[in-house]
Amino acid sequence: MFDIAALSASFGGFIWMIFFFVIALSVIVAVHEYGHYIVGRWCGIHAEVFSVGFGAVLLSRVDRHGTRWQFAALPFGGFVRFKGDASAASAPDAALLPKLSAEERRKTMHGAPIWARAATSAAGPVFNFILSIALYCGLFMWHGQYDGSLKIAQLTPVPGEMGLQIGDEILSVEGQDVRSYEEFATIGQALVPPVRYTVMRDGRRSSVLGPVPFPALVAQVQPRSAAIEAGLQAGDVILRIDGRAINGFSQLQQTVAEADGDEMGFSVWRAGTEFDVRLTAKSVAIPSANGEFVNRRLVGMSGGTFFKPGTDPLPFGVAIRAAAERTWSIITLSLAGLKQMVLGSISACNISGPVAIAETAGQMARQGAMPFVALIAGLSTAVGLMNLFPIPVLDGGHLLFCAYEAITGRKPSDSALQISMTIGLFLVLSLTAFAVVMNFMCP
Repeated sequence: MFDIAALSASFGGFIWMIFFFVIALSVIVAVHEYGHYIVGRWCGIHAEVFSVGFGAVLLSRVDRHGTRWQFAALPFGGFVRFKGDASAASAPDAALLPKLSAEERRKTMHGAPIWARAATSAAGPVFNFILSIALYCGLFMWHGQYDGSLKIAQLTPVPGEMGLQIGDEILSVEGQDVRSYEEFATIGQALVPPVRYTVMRDGRRSSVLGPVPFPALVAQVQPRSAAIEAGLQAGDVILRIDGRAINGFSQLQQTVAEADGDEMGFSVWRAGTEFDVRLTAKSVAIPSANGEFVNRRLVGMSGGTFFKPGTDPLPFGVAIRAAAERTWSIITLSLAGLKQMVLGSISACNISGPVAIAETAGQMARQGAMPFVALIAGLSTAVGLMNLFPIPVLDGGHLLFCAYEAITGRKPSDSALQISMTIGLFLVLSLTAFAVVMNFMCP
């Protein structure tokens, strides 16, 4: 007998997943293709079509530069077709190019100087990196930086005694003075609630009881993790694992590690209500301090303190530098992870195909606007990096052809281009299919 309610919920979740996947992909692809378009125009290369999506054209207009801007029916990508291109992959139109005058050929990707073609090809990935930096910069500025005090700006509900109030400034924990938020977050890992705090309230020192500094509070749930599959949410508090009381997040991490992949029973507190879930940690490759990856079994949740301190706006210069560092970190970690997958040091299950990315987009969107924007920023970096791989049909392949021409003084033959494009397309489709298969096969 069919469960109509469950089927409707599942279908609704699928639509939600696809909707936000399309939004994320459309933003990333539009910025990528705009990079090709605008730099190509600056270099004297004429774009005939700028398309968001493939297939039947739903809406279009021609601008004053003679470029047709269009939205197509299949919103899973996009392309810029330059004058003289036979396809969206910029393969040369062998029938058209010989008929063009020298002036007209200069306006094509195939008749422009090497520097113009190289700049136009590289512009897509570069614009992806710029998008990532811009989004991360905005997130950092929005989040701000801690103002240096331990004044409570926001409290997260947790079970047990809570004598602290918004506006209190924490001075000490169980008699131990604390001077920063970072120090507060790591103090008293062995404490058992309730914990005594000394606070400054309305100009007077007061002693109150509250939770441990770093309770087993779920600050964020990672996409495609055991925790999110079990229905855990940010704000949940883990009370017990297999009947064992959990007093802090470090104890939670230790208990999960000791389970060594066995199924665990979690007792969870959510807004005054307790419920039980069962989950099994998944093996995940995470970066270590030396830049290598190690496999660890994780349930997929990050912790946090029970309050947020006051913040000041983050200066633009500091934010843009932090954003550039975050983008560079994604690039280096992605390359290191790919290397270790090829060498077999970590599982190929860590690769993310279209299905996994779509699922991640839906799950991050459910957690709020900021996690979803952060996802777009990270994916934009990944797309930019992937397109720089020296594979024909990708931007890196076009740059490889430019390098070959610069070194040898001649272009690859049309037949060589066609063969290499076919091989490149086969490689890209094979890698995509492999990623999809792994996403379904891996737990």
